[in-house]
Amino acid sequence: MNAAPALMLRPPDIQPYRHSASGTDYVHVLDSGLPGPTVMVQALTHGNELCGAIALDWLFKQGMGRSVQPLMGKLILSFANVAAFERFDAQDPNASRCVDEDLNRVWADEVLFGPGDSLELRRARQLQPFVDSADLLFDIHSMQDACRPLMVCGLLDKGAAFARQLGMPGDLLIDTGHPSGLRMRDRGGFGDPGSPKNALLIECGQHWEASSVDVAIDGLLRFLRLTGMVAPAWAEQHLRLALPERQQLIRVNEAVTALSPDFHFLFPVRGLDVIAAAGTSFAQDGDTVFRTQHDNTVLVMPSTKHGKRGNTMVRLGRFEQA
Repeated sequence: MNAAPALMLRPPDIQPYRHSASGTDYVHVLDSGLPGPTVMVQALTHGNELCGAIALDWLFKQGMGRSVQPLMGKLILSFANVAAFERFDAQDPNASRCVDEDLNRVWADEVLFGPGDSLELRRARQLQPFVDSADLLFDIHSMQDACRPLMVCGLLDKGAAFARQLGMPGDLLIDTGHPSGLRMRDRGGFGDPGSPKNALLIECGQHWEASSVDVAIDGLLRFLRLTGMVAPAWAEQHLRLALPERQQLIRVNEAVTALSPDFHFLFPVRGLDVIAAAGTSFAQDGDTVFRTQHDNTVLVMPSTKHGKRGNTMVRLGRFEQA
């Protein structure tokens, strides 16, 4: 049995945030009473991704909802897969990602309003009215393996433009979605090029790294400032990290999915590694060998865990100047 990973973070106590005036546990709607956008921030889409929960806990402790209120519109603050989070075990922290299925693959109407049932689907159905009411969304995540922070901008250039306004992190991603199901950040108007709605999903670093919390809090502050929820001076005094000197865009052109549990990489890989030469063999699954199709292929969030048929194991892309 593999040793438990070293954890630099502890799960916060979110019980004080269970009850709210919204009528849905762990979902708080703060209404300024003034015209403006409806802005949503979500943590714990996956129950083992602690940095977002720590960031929202930090925000509440600064007085958000009490002495600090949104300056305009409405602000929705949500802890999503609390049932999975409550099962968190430091000896097996990856086991609390979800209970029955991935909460971030169930956001297509045919799934949400279909006959299926799971703990995650029930929670998604509770969250759906809040998600659909949001004009702007910030979904806070972290990654299984070591990787510098990454902004998942969805399938559309409008997401990358939004991330450029935010100014962080240095690496932005336009991808092809997930074949196993629709993400929340791609639902409805977020995934419609003609809609003014927009969403960002930030991957703050490796799950257990303390640095992921700094990225999550800075991302949250910059998002709230950009969307007009908080005063710029208030956000500025709490920022922890300098902006990157520049941002670069990775455009994904291929998602590599497992054909069987035998999928494996042919050499050690890390997120955002670049394979210089086209035609390089980088993974194998049974008799199938996967090769790069072009020079300077970027490996986006490679999964070093054993997968199962249909799981996305890595996405392949190219850097563009953002």
